[in-house]
Amino acid sequence: MSRSLTKQEVHNLAMNIVGKDLESKGFEFIAVNSQLKRNPQFVCVDKGNIRYFVIVKVGSISEFEMKFDVIWMETFKKHARSNDAKVIFAGVGIGSKEDKTRFPNLNEEYLLQYEGIQFLDVELN
Repeated sequence: MSRSLTKQEVHNLAMNIVGKDLESKGFEFIAVNSQLKRNPQFVCVDKGNIRYFVIVKVGSISEFEMKFDVIWMETFKKHARSNDAKVIFAGVGIGSKEDKTRFPNLNEEYLLQYEGIQFLDVELN
């Protein structure tokens, strides 16, 4: 019998998807943190040696793009500014082929909703 992926396994899958996207765009990783609810998941630099903090948020497949908590993100942007870094957000929706509202089982094909990385402005308004 196949078991459902744990929250940590789904988070790791989303991180792999985003990590490959970042690599394909020329980012180089400085640090990776795959613990749930620990941010950022990636610290990386681009070809110009600009540092980025990358937030990966995973959820169920939806008709809408993945959103983040705006108030929490302002606090995180402040942290990025104090570390001379910019912020990238990546929302990833993952769902079972049988029922897109639940996460897939281990070793099953899955549905993916990923619009790519989103650069967030860290400057004060």
